[in-house]
Parts: sequence; C-alpha cells; structure tokens
Amino acid sequence: MSISMIGVDHSKAPLDIRALFAFSKKNAGEAMEKLKEEEGINGCIILSTCNRLEIWVSREEDAEISLYDCLCRLKGIRDASYEPYFIKREDREAVEHLFYLASGLKSQIMGEDQILTQVKDALSLAREHYTTDSVLEVLFRMAVTAGKKIKTEVPFAHGNPSVIHKAIQFLEEQGYSVRNKVCLVIGNGEMGKVAAQTLRECGGDVTVTIRQYRSGVVNIPVGCKRINYGERMEYLPECDLVVSATASPNYTLREELFEGIVCKENLVLIDLAVPRDIEPALGEKEGITLYDMDSFRMPEAPKELEENLEAAGAIVREQMDEFYLWLDGRDVIPRIQEIRQEAVHDLNLRIAKILKNTPMESSDREKLERAVDTAAGKVVNKLIFGLRDSLNQEVFLECVAGLERIYEE
Repeated sequence: MSISMIGVDHSKAPLDIRALFAFSKKNAGEAMEKLKEEEGINGCIILSTCNRLEIWVSREEDAEISLYDCLCRLKGIRDASYEPYFIKREDREAVEHLFYLASGLKSQIMGEDQILTQVKDALSLAREHYTTDSVLEVLFRMAVTAGKKIKTEVPFAHGNPSVIHKAIQFLEEQGYSVRNKVCLVIGNGEMGKVAAQTLRECGGDVTVTIRQYRSGVVNIPVGCKRINYGERMEYLPECDLVVSATASPNYTLREELFEGIVCKENLVLIDLAVPRDIEPALGEKEGITLYDMDSFRMPEAPKELEENLEAAGAIVREQMDEFYLWLDGRDVIPRIQEIRQEAVHDLNLRIAKILKNTPMESSDREKLERAVDTAAGKVVNKLIFGLRDSLNQEVFLECVAGLERIYEE
C-alpha cells in the first residue's frame, strides 16, 4: 500500500490555472466515485479550495497510476502543458505535507483557520460517497488533530486569520477604512458569511444577497441586511465596497451589467471565488479597483510567526509518528495473529497428553481446553505487544520476523 497525492496551489499557479481544475462539492463527489473505480486505487479524497486543488489516493504498491492523467480525464482537459504547475508527493513526503497543510502552515495566510475545516469537509465528503479507506481515514483524522492542537497551543494560530481579514488589512495599509462604508456581500456560503461578519465587525454597513429559490429560513450574520440576489445591480450604485464569494460557475458581476449604472467613485470590488466571480475586465473601468485571491499574498512569514514554527513542527512530527505507528501496526497485526495461533496450537499439542490422562468429565475437559486456548492467546499477545511498546520499530519487526521463522520450521 502506498499514499500518493497531486496538487496545484497559489504558490505554483495563477488563479486562472487553478480555476480550470477546481471542483464544486457536487462535482468533487462524482469525481471521487469515478476515481475510486481506477484499477489499483483503494481510496481517494479530493480537497478543492480557493487556493488549491489536491487529489489524494491510497493505492497498491505496484499500481502504475498517473494522477495528472486521471485529473485531466475527470475535468475533460486534454493538455499536458498544465502539468508543470502541479506538485506530486509520495508516502512520507505526502503525509508530512498534509499535516502541515491542515495546521495552516502552508496557506497563503499563515495560520489561517479555514483550511482545517476544509480538510475535515473533504474527508466527510469522501465518506458520503464511500471513496475513503482506512488509511486515508486515519491520515486525515490525525492531520486534523494536529491542526487543532497547533491552533490551541501555538500563539500564531490564535484568532481567526482569513483572506477577508488580510484584504481589510491590505486596504487599511492603503489608507482605506471600511468603517461606515456601504458594503455588499454576494454569496451567503461559509466564505460569504465570514466576509459579511468581518466587514460588520469593522464598522461597515453590510448587506448580503440571498438566492430567491432558497426555501426555509436563511441565516445571515447578525447586524447585516439582506436583498435578493437578482436585486444586486439595483443596489450597487449605493455601494462603496463589494465582496463576491460564491460557488457559481458563472460571473456574478459582468461588465455588461454595469452599462447604464452610475457607481460611486473609487468603488472597490473584491473577488474571493475560484473560479472567478467578477469579470476581470471590470478592473479596467475607471473608478473601479478590483482585487482577487492573489492580490493579498503574504510575501514572507513575519518574525513573530517564524519564532513559533518550531513549536508547530514538533506537534506535526509527534502526530506523524503516531500515524506511522498505526500504519506499521496495521501491517504487522495479521502477522501477530498468525504467530498467536501457531503458539496456542503448539501449547495444545504439548499438554494434550496431560489433559487426556487427567481424569475428568469430557465436558469439563472441553471447557479446560477452551480456557487454556484463551489464556495462551492473551499471554502471547501480552508478550508481543509488550515488545512493541518497549523496543524501537525496527528491532520489534525483527523480533516478529524471528518468531515467524520459529513456526516455519
């Protein structure tokens, strides 16, 4: 069994390239089901966010699988020129990457919280579509555990850093304040709600769009107003700042929709979607400033963050060791069970004559034999697992191999 992944992210590819390979939640589920059918793949998980797309598989050791080719088939792309944008990782390198990723240490904004939720959601979606297996299940769960531990124990992970927080900080550095600005947030999903709440906390007058076809009660952040999505262009002339964060495959703001609309001077548009929500041509219009996901890159980790990276790394290494202890144990447990069976059988043969010559009822003899079987199995388990807990992994595996040789003779 081997663990493989392929991924494209903000550090390697511009937004438009990432958008080509992005998956919606529905499409990711369908894609995982198709991927699971590939020969040699035991389990798969797709992680698709605004900043990255990653495909994870557990596969047979000898299976020759090109995850890039698989991805292109899933997306209907026939172009090998995109492959250099992707990073491929195997086994320990892949495992280490996921642990650091779930901890927010590979995000565009160091220590951000959303990636932890996104990793959990990717695992949940794979469960819903029955595409995960025990290896990926435990790997992703332990990576999430590491992320939670870092968030709790490492200072730089405190707070709630996200792209919208970074965007507001960026605007403030340019002398732009959100306070008392009329803000429109297009989209009421997870990212839209975070954006609306953050703008409201910064003193903005915030309105959120709601889709008309939604039934039931639609919750929006406290203090925000709502309008129907179809009314967004009528409300736009009142706005100072517009954030769009939807999962729509089409533009929510197109250049043609602005014809005949008189906007306020210095209208700020922030596009937090991948694929894009806002047509790039709008950024060329006079009086409009357009920012996208790649506008708020953190060029390097601040010194106060760098000082905590070692503490975070120690947590990652500890959790990785636990994962490999489980993984190695998963492979060796069937061998231990066989050794136990052989040892119990050996004991039974040695005491068979004694039991046979011992005067007792046959029913009592059968009960005694079953009791001996159970006790012998427990003793062997205690001895072998005691060795596992007291020896390093390499020496322990040598001991297991030695015990196997005893009963091969």
